Amino acid sequence: MSYSKGIDAEKWMETMPDGMKSGFERVKRVSDVLSNESDPKVGQTPKEIIWTKNKAKLYRYQSSMKKTNAVPILMIYALINKPYILDLTPGNSLIEHLTNKGHDVYLLDWGTAGYEDRNMKLDNYILDYIPRAVKKVLQTSEAKEISLLGYCMGGTMTSIFTALHPELPIRNLVLMTSPIDFSDAGLYTNWLDKRYFNLDKLVDTLGLIPHDMIDFGNKLLNPIANFYGPYVSLADRADNEEFVKSWKLMQKWLNDGTPFPGEAYRQWIGEFYQENKLIKDELYIRGRKVELSKITANLLNIAGKHDVIASPKQVEPLNAKVSSQDQTFHLLNTGHVSVVVGKRAIETTFPLIDKWLTDHSEA
Repeated sequence: MSYSKGIDAEKWMETMPDGMKSGFERVKRVSDVLSNESDPKVGQTPKEIIWTKNKAKLYRYQSSMKKTNAVPILMIYALINKPYILDLTPGNSLIEHLTNKGHDVYLLDWGTAGYEDRNMKLDNYILDYIPRAVKKVLQTSEAKEISLLGYCMGGTMTSIFTALHPELPIRNLVLMTSPIDFSDAGLYTNWLDKRYFNLDKLVDTLGLIPHDMIDFGNKLLNPIANFYGPYVSLADRADNEEFVKSWKLMQKWLNDGTPFPGEAYRQWIGEFYQENKLIKDELYIRGRKVELSKITANLLNIAGKHDVIASPKQVEPLNAKVSSQDQTFHLLNTGHVSVVVGKRAIETTFPLIDKWLTDHSEA
């Protein structure tokens, strides 16, 4: 009895009806995307490291374009995920867009926390890291003022830092989908209710909160769309190379998360989601009271209409708290991530931030 040593796939496909052949090619393409192809390159805007502390790095971005805006921009991202979402890929990068428009752009990358960083608190990041990064940006750029741009939790931290340092020359404050009022955080309010969520036991047991746990919670906000939707979309549009490229980039970023230092997580959940101390002027950072009314910088506060992670009603209340004479709340037709990635971001968010910062950076 003899057995075939293999099947000639190309000859086999030639015998298939056209409809079946098309379906087989689509399945093969999906399989290649998921298992055979290399990860896409990210964060490709040229940059140099100008300062480091522990795991953190401060980048200055380079461009062949002349820097025409006198006020440098320091970007600050969350302790969750990696900040290259702000520089995802050429043509789809807020950092690239701003550098090409003549802005002097810097990014504070927190790095990846290890178990040895489990005792790091928000106090450390806000009072030890951000001030030194601001000082280095001002020294490097030889500027007299600075613009701060915070995204997601990074914007919440940036607002706290700005409120604690009214003496610093912070001219402009740009926040994107940054929660300030946690009185109604949607499903998070229910899930993190202190009566059911044993925060202290979790932190004391793990020390370092795994990214997978946080990502799983975010996906549960819309489980069908978040767990299965991406793969259904890939199967449906596997023959569209532009879509596949974007799909791979987003999946790389979503799955390339960082662990959350336990003590910072204890503060973030306990004092923000469970106690809502920030908006009520009850938050203390290293013994210093945080009063958002002490913010006087020009403010551009951006929310995403379809954002379920930081809803507009969590973002907008900042404008009523600050003392900024020039302040704007801008609601965009985006979600939490699409505010900075994709066609809508390229067509709306990027030009909005560029124009606003340009207009507010003139002498």
